[in-house]
Amino acid sequence: MAREFRGVWVATVRNIDWPSTPGLPPSFAKAELIAILDRARAVGLNAVILQVRPAGDALYASTIEPWSEYLTGRQGRAPVPRWDPLAFAVREAHARGLELHAWFNPYRAQEPSAKGPLSPRHIARSYPALVKRYGRQLWMDPGEPAVRRRTLRVVLDVVRRYDVDGVHLDDYFYPYPERRPNGSTEFPDDRSWKRYRESGGTLARDDWRRANVDRLIDTLHKAIRKAKPWVKFGISPFGIWRPGNPENVTGFDAYEKLYADSRRWLREGWADYFSPQLYWPMEQEGQRYGDLLRWWVEQDSLQRHVWPGNYTSRVEGRSGDSLSSADGSGAGVSPAAWRRDEILAQVRATRAQPGATGNVHFSMKALLDDRDSVGTALERLLYAEPALVPASPWMTRGVIGPPAVALRERGSGVVLTLSPAGKDVVRWWLVQLRLGGRWESRVLDGTLRALALSELVRASFVSPELVAVTAVDRVGVTTAPVVLRLP
Repeated sequence: MAREFRGVWVATVRNIDWPSTPGLPPSFAKAELIAILDRARAVGLNAVILQVRPAGDALYASTIEPWSEYLTGRQGRAPVPRWDPLAFAVREAHARGLELHAWFNPYRAQEPSAKGPLSPRHIARSYPALVKRYGRQLWMDPGEPAVRRRTLRVVLDVVRRYDVDGVHLDDYFYPYPERRPNGSTEFPDDRSWKRYRESGGTLARDDWRRANVDRLIDTLHKAIRKAKPWVKFGISPFGIWRPGNPENVTGFDAYEKLYADSRRWLREGWADYFSPQLYWPMEQEGQRYGDLLRWWVEQDSLQRHVWPGNYTSRVEGRSGDSLSSADGSGAGVSPAAWRRDEILAQVRATRAQPGATGNVHFSMKALLDDRDSVGTALERLLYAEPALVPASPWMTRGVIGPPAVALRERGSGVVLTLSPAGKDVVRWWLVQLRLGGRWESRVLDGTLRALALSELVRASFVSPELVAVTAVDRVGVTTAPVVLRLP
């Protein structure tokens, strides 16, 4: 069975991917989410990264932050009839053999697309001193310890209450530079900087800002691991750490402008996977895909996962689009449209790079629209055979035992029964069927305990000769397969 991360970002900010418009009736919003998950599975993906906190709000039932206007049309308004999109997404994703990662923005408080008033529960209303107006948006000050505590509380609330497979941060730390009304591009953090200096702090201001972000990343990683050791922590930083790394790379300096020392996070092992946003063509001068990917892998001394992000939405994009970040509101990428062959070449280049074991596509809309048949090409040419997400054995030390499986005659057919060993938790069942001398694989929800064999072979008119079942735990570690012959 192949091991490869095949992910996709589902952005909710500005209703980029889901829901299609604010205020959809829950039945429509659910149907759209089902269509996204069905399409992800059909394309051959195995993970969905769903944005649940775009700007100090929530696309899930939260007692900490208000409902998002991108869901209900007005911030703070609960959906009617009430439902929990994240609980629904987790359940439906797992039923389709897909991991579900919850994607958070740690600092953004309001995006320029916001139309309605802020809820009284929003941080900019309840704790206005922690939030700064910067250009066209509101931003939580990373220099305020209370901001870090709030982000930590929000993330851990989700980790503890939902069966998510991962927590994900994108490339927004300090904001991308914007012109403020006074003409300056400096982030207005005088209050927190002054308090730091008065407390005896000795770092230069830029180093202090980087240390603020470092502290959040390190704290999140440790806290997630303590709460649920099997939940992956992933980050998708801007694709260039610093110009000149490697030496032929030019462009935006995220280390200097976003105060994001992403190379340090990788070298320190402060995340389980990194998806640097390599949003340039294969042969773009100054940002060649292969050169950047190779550099990121070379920094990965602890051998965490490197799953680069790919700008799939740039396939047949509209003239004037300019996206550089996972939720599409950064800057620095040429608007010229691509053909699907660019994405196929990038996935093949990732497979050819030792140490890189998957890709994440931005964003789901390109696959739903099947622009230039990019989704169809991925499905038929590169993702035709299913793949398990690569294992993360450093996350837990447990060993999963062999499952108890059997084929039993029941009524008019044969039923496959599945049972974990002891108290083991199985995330997936890998069921492989030998049909006409050829093996086919299915990845099934680990909560299943029985399944009619006819459901597994519904696309084939040939009865299986053998059935092999492998249990996969929550960090991707597998048992030896149990092989059964049909009764």
